[in-house]
Amino acid sequence: MAAASSTTAVPYLDKVDFMKLQNGSDIRGVAVPGVEGEPVTLTEPVTEAIAAAFSAWLSEKKKVDASKPLKVSVGHDSRISAQVLQDAVTRGVASAGLDVVQYGLASTPAMFNSTLTEDEAFLCPVDGAIMITASHLPYNRNGFKFFTNAGGLGKADIKNILERAVDIYNSFTDEGLMKSKRKASESLKRVDYMTLYTSDLVKAVRKAAGNIEKPLEGFHIVVDAGNGAGGFFAEKVLQPLGAITSGSQFLEPDGMFPNHIPNPEDKTAMKAITQAVLENKADLGIIFDTDVDRSAVVDSTAREFNRNRLIALMSAIVLEEHPGTTIVTDSVTSDGLTTFIENKLGGKHHRFKRGYKNVIDEAVRLNSVGEESHLAIETSGHGALKENHWLDDGAYLMVKVLNKLASARASGIAGGSKVLTDLVEGLQEPRVAVELRLKIDQNHPDLKGGSFREYGEAVLKLLENHVESDPKLQKAPVNYEGVRVSGLGGWFLLRLSLHDPVLPLNIEASSHEDAVKLGLAVASAVKKFPALDTSALDKFLQTS
Repeated sequence: MAAASSTTAVPYLDKVDFMKLQNGSDIRGVAVPGVEGEPVTLTEPVTEAIAAAFSAWLSEKKKVDASKPLKVSVGHDSRISAQVLQDAVTRGVASAGLDVVQYGLASTPAMFNSTLTEDEAFLCPVDGAIMITASHLPYNRNGFKFFTNAGGLGKADIKNILERAVDIYNSFTDEGLMKSKRKASESLKRVDYMTLYTSDLVKAVRKAAGNIEKPLEGFHIVVDAGNGAGGFFAEKVLQPLGAITSGSQFLEPDGMFPNHIPNPEDKTAMKAITQAVLENKADLGIIFDTDVDRSAVVDSTAREFNRNRLIALMSAIVLEEHPGTTIVTDSVTSDGLTTFIENKLGGKHHRFKRGYKNVIDEAVRLNSVGEESHLAIETSGHGALKENHWLDDGAYLMVKVLNKLASARASGIAGGSKVLTDLVEGLQEPRVAVELRLKIDQNHPDLKGGSFREYGEAVLKLLENHVESDPKLQKAPVNYEGVRVSGLGGWFLLRLSLHDPVLPLNIEASSHEDAVKLGLAVASAVKKFPALDTSALDKFLQTS
């Protein structure tokens, strides 16, 4: 019986809907049991199948010379499931005949960078990279991001990999799984790549300051890593540059995230870094998300630079270097930001869709058709620069900020972080900014068997018609996502979520009264859709 079972499919493997693990250009799932109603979907065998599928996809893309196996680097953030999944990824890659280089605790940007770095001592460049992360999601989740030297994989690539993974998973045998364990131990190497990555960040700041060894000497900068993977920034980047980092907090990796969600958009997280800046009388505060592809800043007066304000800051820095360039953002940026970029800075604001990959791909596309763009950035804090291979790197964004501080000091300009505050002077900011989520009940009879996407599109179409009949409202002349409307002292955007049966509604206005008027305009149009849960909007209107 034992011999027979070794060459037949493994009977104890759970049935898995692999396609449900796709989250745009990432893979996400539940990796740890214990949360009611959230069964584990990212098991070790599922992970092994996905890693083997990526390896097969990569081998086809690279059309390899069989005498020289491809190399794949694997890294992870601080999640409690990281080590188990890293071992499973290693087995999957090795089973496909590729070499594996484990980096251990790493950042997402560093993983992409490993496909570009040329350094044989660190076994670079690798042919592909896998980052094990679920960004700022709860402790029980995890997932994967994939890279080649062309950048992060897109939605179509992820779909292809998951389709391959289904076949690999269904053909697993006991013998094959044992063989992949042996192969993993034979092909595995370990490298401290983060040391190389951080030294490159340090060199970039020194170069910008005119090759001064410690251009940040005397600056007091506190870092909040939220117990994610970004703790390296204080010791490995800021301290070698001369900065004082006392008062930095939550630098130790802890996948239970006991202090706050590592998310620069989260109010609790931003309050934590703001308090740290004030309590330590620091010049600057820097906060990262779990895998360090997003970041935000707080100046010495506790003014937060995230969302529109971070985009304004980065736009000011980039437009000084590249006058007139196009800044690509996501769809929920404010009208005031457009005025700031175009009238104050002399750039062009190209507002595109939500989703960091959408924003980056659009910037790449604009360059390919002759429109120069050097910055693609989302309100979430994902920001990518042309000079940095269009990689959304929270640490590199902070390097650009540090460059500004260091070069200002080298030019004899004092005042700490005031140089940053001055860069966003003139940015008009709304007094009221809300995002309300209107959920579509997929089981409601009003869907008449159709998809939530079709229903959502019908809601948007009716709203569009409603707006066109109201002289007080003006539809945005150029818009790539949902229905964006200005008037009544502000603007709103109603769009369909990329992945979920939800219509997020963003409203920004100069007063609460104006925000309510805009909310009422939406409410009067969407009330004809009984499957749409407008309770969040109703509550907002009732509190006014």
